[in-house]
This record gives sequence, structure tokens and C-alpha cells, in this order.
Amino acid sequence: MGPPGTPGEAPGQPGAPGPGALGPPKVGLLLPLSGSSAALGQAMLQAAEMALFDTPDNGVELLPRDTQGAAPGAADAARDVIAQGARLIIGPLLAAEVEAVKPVAAAAHVPVLAFSNAVQYAGNGVFLLGFQPGQEISRVVLFAKARGYSRFAMLAPRSPYGDIAVSAFKDAIQAAGAQLARLDYYDPAATNLDPVVKRFAANANFDALMIPDGDGRLKMLAPLLPYDDIDPDTVKFLGTGLWDEPGLGIEPALNGGWYAAPAPEPRAAFQSRYLTLYKQPPPRLATLGYDTAALAVALAKVAPDGGYSLDALANPSGFSGLDGLFRLNPDGTTQRGLAVLEVHRSVPVAVDPAPASFQALGQ
Repeated sequence: MGPPGTPGEAPGQPGAPGPGALGPPKVGLLLPLSGSSAALGQAMLQAAEMALFDTPDNGVELLPRDTQGAAPGAADAARDVIAQGARLIIGPLLAAEVEAVKPVAAAAHVPVLAFSNAVQYAGNGVFLLGFQPGQEISRVVLFAKARGYSRFAMLAPRSPYGDIAVSAFKDAIQAAGAQLARLDYYDPAATNLDPVVKRFAANANFDALMIPDGDGRLKMLAPLLPYDDIDPDTVKFLGTGLWDEPGLGIEPALNGGWYAAPAPEPRAAFQSRYLTLYKQPPPRLATLGYDTAALAVALAKVAPDGGYSLDALANPSGFSGLDGLFRLNPDGTTQRGLAVLEVHRSVPVAVDPAPASFQALGQ
């Protein structure tokens, strides 16, 4: 973990110190280690431990706690780590858990680095590290417009994620000065999407199509589109970070499609080491566990007394991790430097690289 600038340079405004305010900093790590999300929670814990092992003698004491994947468990876990002297909380994962933890942490003046992307819970000491579909959609739409595409369509799941994507897509189209030519929805629980695609294709007057969905349903939809004359040779297929999964290019219709996500190269070595250690590839979100733990170590080393102040966390120069450049904004959201990637059968290829700094973005 290394920032473009030095983390913690900004003057701190630490809250009231907890019982462990003296000595090595304690950091709570709240994850679903039991329940339906236990496998992901365990992988993120292992990734966070790898980050600590990569910085020997870092002095940070990690306090992992099981949230059980539920709001009451998350709130109890937060109270426990705060009672043990945690100066920073990493996690939890799910939106309902973040909602439950936020008032507990705020009362103790302990900042939270949560893995959710539920922006309604950002702020007042809570930073959301989850990947934001709005940023991904804006990035790839602006790139596509610059490459000559002007009539955009979206086929979206009727789900909370789909609603966020539709709203962001409309904003991005307007910002790009492009045309919203077609918008339709499908039931994410449907097992037969052919009727939806036929209806959608009946008014296919567009040259770029956004599908904000991931692995399973995306692979159901993709082969139906060319069959109903939505040809990827003439219509550019676009996606969100949900496309950032290995093996997507096995589906021929998706080859050549674009999506915005962190550049894959910085996390390649981590994925290889994780596979060697744990005998299975890491889930995509495991990098969030690594990067947040590495950030906790970096800030503690350069500013041990105020490293977890809100000013230090929201350093405008940002930080750099396995998922590339990122910056914690004062409003609790996270801005990321994203690449535009093109789907290939083997591995995605960057067609527009991620920025090296926020100054490169003019920000």
C-alpha cells in the first residue's frame, strides 16, 4: 500500500480516545465469518492477514469479529472491538450491517472503512470502499462517446443494483451529450430471458448497449442478443465492474465488449500468492480486505497518534493499492482511478489505462 502522496500528511482531528488509545493501534475487522456469506468473509479475512504479513513489525493489532452476516451481529461486533480499544473499524460487508454499525462507531468517534457500496450510509465517519457502479458506468460511457458511439441503450435487471445502474446511466448519457435510445428491464429470477430479448430487439436503434449484470445472468443474456440481431460487430456491448470476473471472454458475444474497473495488473501477484497459500483463487472482493488492512498499516506508521483521523483518511492525494488509485472523500464515498478494459477470451486488455494520480484527472 503506497499513496501517490504521503498518507496522513493532513493535520488530524482525532476523536475521543478509546481504552486502547495508548500503545500499538488496534483495528477491528468485522466480517461475516458464519452464515451465507461466510466463504467471502473468510477470504477477505485471509487477504487482510496477508497485508499485515507483508509489512513485518507493523505494530497494528487486528481484531477480527464475526458479524454473522446480519445487522445485530455487526452492531455487537462493533461494540466489542471498540471496548477492546479499536481506533479504526474495517468492514462490515453488507448494507444492513453498515447501517447498524454506523451509530455505534459514531458514538465512540471511531471511523469505519466499510466494504459496502450503499452510498446512503456514507458520511459521519463511515467511508465506503465498495466498488461504485455509478463511477464505472460514467467512465465507460464517456470513453465510448469519445470513440464515436452516440445512441446508448440499457437492458437492466429489475433489482436494487439495476435501479442504481439505470440512474447512473441516465446521468452519464446526459453528461456525455449522448442519446438514451432504449431502456428495458428483465426479472433477475427468470430462467428464460428469450422473450425479454426479443421484445428489446424489436426497437434496436442504438449503437452501444449497457448490460449491468454479472457472470450467470450475463452469460444467459449474451448469446441471445446476436440471435435476435443485436450484433456485437455493430453494437458495442458495455458493462460495469460485475464484468470483472475471469472467464467472461469464453462467451463469444462478449468478446470486444468494454467495461470500467481497476486495472488487473496490480492484483495479479496477490492472486497468485493467495492461490498458493489457500489452494483456491481469491474471490474478486478479497482485494478490498487486503487494501483496507494495508491502508491501516500505512497510516499507523506515518502518523501513529492521528493516523485514523478523518483528515488523514480523506487525504486528497489518495492512496494506491491492489485495486489501483483510490481516494476517500470527505462525504464518505470513495473515488477510484479506473481503466477501461476490453473483454478477450484469455484476459481483459486495457484500451484506456487507469490514471496514475488524481492530478492526472485534473482533480
